[in-house]
This record gives sequence, C-alpha cells and structure tokens, in this order.
Amino acid sequence: MVSDYVNVPSPTPPEQAAASVAENRRELRRVLGSFPTGITVMTAGRDMPRGMTANSFTSVSLEPPLVLVCVSRTAAMHDLVLEEKAFALSVLSADQEQIARRFADRSRPRGTREFEGVAIQEGGRTGAPVLLGSLAWFECGLEAVYEGGDHSVFLASVLDAGRVPTEEALLFYKGAFHRVEGPTV
Repeated sequence: MVSDYVNVPSPTPPEQAAASVAENRRELRRVLGSFPTGITVMTAGRDMPRGMTANSFTSVSLEPPLVLVCVSRTAAMHDLVLEEKAFALSVLSADQEQIARRFADRSRPRGTREFEGVAIQEGGRTGAPVLLGSLAWFECGLEAVYEGGDHSVFLASVLDAGRVPTEEALLFYKGAFHRVEGPTV
C-alpha cells in the first residue's frame, strides 16, 4: 500500500557530502558517532603507569592474534607506548562509566594518583595495569606503528587475554554512553 511509505529526501551526492563533512569537523564527529563502539581503557608503564579512554580499538587477525588501537600523537600515552613497546586494554563493563569518564578527563590527576580508587592488577606479560571488573582485557606487544592523520595506529600482537562473559557492556553512541546487556553464556 503506497500510503504506508514515508517519502525520504534523496541523499546528498557523495562528492558533495564528502566536501561538506570534511570542511565541518563537528559534523564529521556526529557522522562518526553514528557507529556504536565499545569503550576501553588503554594502559601502559610499569614504574609510572598511565591510562586513557579509547574507543578506536578493533580486532585485526586471529592468526596471528593482532589488534589495533589509534592514539592521538599529542596524548601522554602515545610516547609511553612507543617507549614501552607494550600496553594493556581493558574493555569496560556497563558499570564502569565513571572510569571511562575519569580516563577521558584531561584534567585528571597524573603520576601515582592517576589510578587512585581504580581496582587494578598488574598485567603478567606487560606490567601494564589491567582494570578489574572489566568485560575483557588484552595485554599487547607493539608490532608496528602507522601514521593516521593526527593519530598513530598501533598494531599489536595479543600476548594474553581474558574475559567475563556475563556482564553488560558500555558503549559510546552519538556522543553518549549506553549500556548493552549481553547474552548469558
């Protein structure tokens, strides 16, 4: 029945859309925000560990086991990962939103106080902090670094990993945190 359909305007031609989005950083952020992502806290450093919230993380390969994460070249974490050649990623559960906000806050305490009040365990392979209560965690060895605009793309081998299969996940979508209930396994 024709009356059941809604008229949708024709999309902007791709070449026009690309030009307008590229010129408007805020609009590009909104478009990219249409892709829901999981939230991780990336950590590195044995002696003076640091952490940062990152949602630009993905699996790359199962054989060999590889992941990647993108880090701004101006982030304190960037040079530490290059120096350590290793890091950990903790995939946050839905009840860890405050931790995500803490490690995204550029004004948070640094040094020995950065992990104050956050339950952590030293990673057995990298020495980087792993956040307790996370859905999953990875310890990674840096394999390669690629230029990616204002970020570096860190390709890493998975040295060790673990998970808790029955928790709710924390997602970032359209500029806000959301909870997603996972299946019980």
